[in-house]
Amino acid sequence: MATEPRWDNALTTRDMPNRTTRFEGEPRDVTGARLAAEDFLRALARIQPPSAEECWHDIVLIVTELAANAVQYAPGPFELHLRRTFDGVHVVLHDTSTTPPTPRPFHPRHGGGGIGWYLVQTLCTQVSVVTNDHGKDVHVFLPW
Repeated sequence: MATEPRWDNALTTRDMPNRTTRFEGEPRDVTGARLAAEDFLRALARIQPPSAEECWHDIVLIVTELAANAVQYAPGPFELHLRRTFDGVHVVLHDTSTTPPTPRPFHPRHGGGGIGWYLVQTLCTQVSVVTNDHGKDVHVFLPW
């Protein structure tokens, strides 16, 4: 008789850490979002360490990029939600702009950015943007 693989029940749904933090949308809030992500990851690492050291750094980098984009392109406040999933971390950043992010040309000699959305697309296992009349939610999933 064939058997199906079973999930490791060491971490149940109610044990899954999550955190939601609201920000005013000021430039200093990019640092605040990064610090909130690091605080969440420290709590998560006590329950279950990351599968690789770069997982931590990738999550912090992506949160920083999403927060910087919210501050630069969306007027007003934004909200950061982080939660553990069975196979990684789900990050949602809600901002007040209804315009989905789009890649911009990257010109390293001229500065001015253009690499952030490429980083998001490259480092995340899934990326989706949900817009509504009040703004948008950028959902990204990263390994842990």
